[in-house]
Amino acid sequence: VQLQESGPGLLRPSQTLSLTCTVSGGSIAANYDYWSWIRQPPGKGLEWIGYIAYNGSTYYSPSLTSRTSISRDTSKNQITLQLASVTPEDTAVYYCAQLAYGYWGRGTQVTVSS
Repeated sequence: VQLQESGPGLLRPSQTLSLTCTVSGGSIAANYDYWSWIRQPPGKGLEWIGYIAYNGSTYYSPSLTSRTSISRDTSKNQITLQLASVTPEDTAVYYCAQLAYGYWGRGTQVTVSS
């Protein structure tokens, strides 16, 4: 299974971040699989953002839930992260991952700056 993140690398404050994770070698709708978004700000540890499950249900980190939306397109085998009202504190490398089996994308750098 391979995961590839894509999206804009630079955003202005208050914009909405939208990232896509394209999954190959496995179906995002396969039973009991959970697909997560995780980020790592510069100089800090990993922060889990949320997941979308095999059945389309979602769960978000309580600290980000008011600004986060994760969705999927099963026809394209893609997962999308949207994070609203970004600030410079949202600057990070963003990863998609299937944690149960240890599948991670390479990550994509997102910088929020005016």
